[in-house]
Amino acid sequence: MQHSPFKMAVVQATPVFMDRDASVEKACGLIAEAGKAGAKLVVFPEAFIPGYPDWIWQVPPGQMRLNQSLYAKLLEASVSVPSDATERLGEAAKEAGVYLSIGINERSSSGGSVYNSLLYLGPDGGILGCHQKLVPTIAERTVWGYGDPATLEVYETEIGRLGGLICWENYMPLVRQSLYEKGIGLYVAPTYDEGEAWQASMRHIGKEGRVYIAGCCMVLRKEDVLKALPELEPFYEHVGEWINKGNSMIADPNGNVLAEPLSKEEGTLYAEVDPQKLLGSKWNLDVAGHYARPDAFSLWTRTFEQNRDESQKGESETEEA
Repeated sequence: MQHSPFKMAVVQATPVFMDRDASVEKACGLIAEAGKAGAKLVVFPEAFIPGYPDWIWQVPPGQMRLNQSLYAKLLEASVSVPSDATERLGEAAKEAGVYLSIGINERSSSGGSVYNSLLYLGPDGGILGCHQKLVPTIAERTVWGYGDPATLEVYETEIGRLGGLICWENYMPLVRQSLYEKGIGLYVAPTYDEGEAWQASMRHIGKEGRVYIAGCCMVLRKEDVLKALPELEPFYEHVGEWINKGNSMIADPNGNVLAEPLSKEEGTLYAEVDPQKLLGSKWNLDVAGHYARPDAFSLWTRTFEQNRDESQKGESETEEA
């Protein structure tokens, strides 16, 4: 683990809505900029590629034909893992020499479902992992499937233990605890939530988990959506200019704000990460260690290995039958 301070970058940007390849290229340019600025970790918003499907909050579910058409477009523009899109992002991460966390709409291996996912890539260009949001929130369930709990990981890297949760997953206490028990230090929280309560939660999680936390949100205007999907205009008549103002921020292991919320503009926030503060802050609070009571409470989390072992067991039993 790196012992000297380093810089992290939170990219608050607007995707090229519903255009996977153009959004990837925009992301690559922003990754290069962050790398030139000295960042070692670059964080992008939730569902950045090819954008958050905001119409789910505007179009009634009963509009069957329109919803099916919109879903088909989202599915077509989503990202398979791995694919040419992930290779291009990996190349950008390698050229910039950074760890990358970026929100994607992930196409299932069947080709028919979409997950709200968080893709991690290393400075060698390789995929570290891809976490699927466990519980889509309310209307999100009309487009996104429930994520696989086996994708919940913390990655051991040369700059620290890296992981995170997507949007309101961060309000699931047991899920947060599972990350704390894995020793997370660099906590990414890509989101579509721009509210003050969310910002307070980022500070709380920073102090609770003794982590550096990046609350990263996209900025999105009505014109960004309607330019790509003009058929939605009747459903957006009451919507103002700004669908999402962003308000991305960074907090430290004491809950202090290192980078103030950025509103109504694209930009990149930077903050210094001090690995010694990660270690020292555990002296008076370690919720997965000396401030836990394993004799009174325990947490079990389904892992990739358990999924694999059960699958192999099922195949073996089928062959024997």
